[in-house]
Amino acid sequence: MVKSWDIDLRIPLRFGLIAGLIALMESVIGIVTLSWERSLVANVVTMGQVLLFAPAIVIASMAAKQANQDKKLVSLLYGLVTGFLTAIPLIILIAMATAFDLRQFMPNVSPALIELLTFGRSPVAGSLILLGVTSLMGLLAAAFDFLPKFIQRPLLMGLIVTLTIGIFSEILSNRLRDLVSVDFSRAIFEGKALKTIIAAGLFAFVAVLNFLWNQFQEPIRGAFGSLPPRLTRVLRVLVILVLIALGLLIPTIAGTYLSEVINNVGIFVLMGLGLNIVVGFAGLLDLGYVAFFAIGAYSMAVFTTEGPLGVSNMSFWAAIPFCIVIAAFAGIVLGVPVLRMRGDYLAIVTLGFGEIIRILALSDLLKPYIGGAQGVLKIPKPTIINFFAVIRDFFVNLFRGLPLPKAPFETIDLIKPEQFYYIVLAGCALAWFVSWRLGESRLGRQWMAVREDEDVAEAVGIKLVSTKLLAFAVGAAFSGLSGAFFASKLTSIFPHSFKLDISINVLCLIIIGGIGSLPGVVVGSIILVGMPELLREFKEYRLLMYGILLVVMMLARPEGFIPSAVKRREMLTADEQMQASAETESAAGD
Repeated sequence: MVKSWDIDLRIPLRFGLIAGLIALMESVIGIVTLSWERSLVANVVTMGQVLLFAPAIVIASMAAKQANQDKKLVSLLYGLVTGFLTAIPLIILIAMATAFDLRQFMPNVSPALIELLTFGRSPVAGSLILLGVTSLMGLLAAAFDFLPKFIQRPLLMGLIVTLTIGIFSEILSNRLRDLVSVDFSRAIFEGKALKTIIAAGLFAFVAVLNFLWNQFQEPIRGAFGSLPPRLTRVLRVLVILVLIALGLLIPTIAGTYLSEVINNVGIFVLMGLGLNIVVGFAGLLDLGYVAFFAIGAYSMAVFTTEGPLGVSNMSFWAAIPFCIVIAAFAGIVLGVPVLRMRGDYLAIVTLGFGEIIRILALSDLLKPYIGGAQGVLKIPKPTIINFFAVIRDFFVNLFRGLPLPKAPFETIDLIKPEQFYYIVLAGCALAWFVSWRLGESRLGRQWMAVREDEDVAEAVGIKLVSTKLLAFAVGAAFSGLSGAFFASKLTSIFPHSFKLDISINVLCLIIIGGIGSLPGVVVGSIILVGMPELLREFKEYRLLMYGILLVVMMLARPEGFIPSAVKRREMLTADEQMQASAETESAAGD
């Protein structure tokens, strides 16, 4: 009977122990206790419940997929056993905490945690309830895979959207108070959680919308594909105009705090677009990318500061070109000695270059010029001409018969994050356009040839020296521009702001988003820079949650969230490649 069912109990045993250890770790470090009172859906779901039971649900689903597709009973058994084993480490923790005082070396294993794990019952009764709950969740997770795909996806999307809005409900409720009214906010949120009826309606709306889109996306795309070319261009222009309008309205909708978070994300988008050229397009692993960021920031600081270290008292706009040129020159200086290096050796040398720049910024040698450990202070904010005032004065003087206004005109200091947002948006738009055009150009194809194989690229006539130097120079220029924005945003800079972890974060965000993908850079920046800022209410555990998210993402989507077409093909297995080729040939034949 066992052979006919094709059961391998090692599979649920392995997955169950992994899920149990994850739940145990979450409990021991205290994140379950901290987040148990944080409701996502009022009086229904809390953050602690999601964190505690998610391992059983997710990993049981993974275990159930290991069974053959036609063995549904085996899949259910795998899910049940995985959920059952998830509770075992927690039950051992309950027993040990009941018999011994574990708080001497595990301070977070408190009576409050044990009460949560036992659902307020006795240790024996609570352990049995916990065992039953995790087993049931594992069974339901396995049974969920039996549903058709057109039902699975809407349900998952509705659940994800509802829980995500529940996590950020405090921020959203505050914005609704400011934008609409307090009563409207209270009608949707109850404290820091979604109201139950609103959560149910939101789940149903998203699920139905996703279901309809999955059913009708092909006819819709076919209808748009059959439109006349002129009408297609008009629709594309309208979509672009709508996106631009939404982008310009974001500060008004987001408010001060979210605008500041968006500005930080935008600065990393700029750096990510630059490193994407070096790593994603040209395949040159640069771990010293923060050096160009520091060079751009210090250039802006020295050129514009009103303190004793200022050299020219330039305006922000006059200093920007110099920051870009100096950073690009530094990229060429770095590129010359590493032209013949590849892989790990290139990474080590560029890492050393980044540390050299940071140590020089800290040293007494350059202290008279860039301030040393004291940094550079009194960096002014950007200013723009008040065009509304200029136009107003022009017409007033014209009607009164007075001389027309002349420079200097009235200016506005971009002090608030909502105002500085437009500077960052313009820089990101410029970098995106340049990256897009370079990626589609002959130079972009040369970079990609160098990334695939330098020897073959050189054999077909590509000049490696100029190609690599251009990649380093363009990438460094983008990083210098982001550094200039960073210095002007903070109005003061210090050497400790330019550590190695910035280079690592930028490299991670292009890997997470998808190497060589421009939309992937934006998505990676939002996940790696924006999410930790928005999860500050979870204190020190926010970085742990962030790390768990990265691990899960790399296991689920190793090619990145929005990979480039080349990277997507590289990650396909041989069978998937043959299937994709067959589909392509079939479409061409049709």
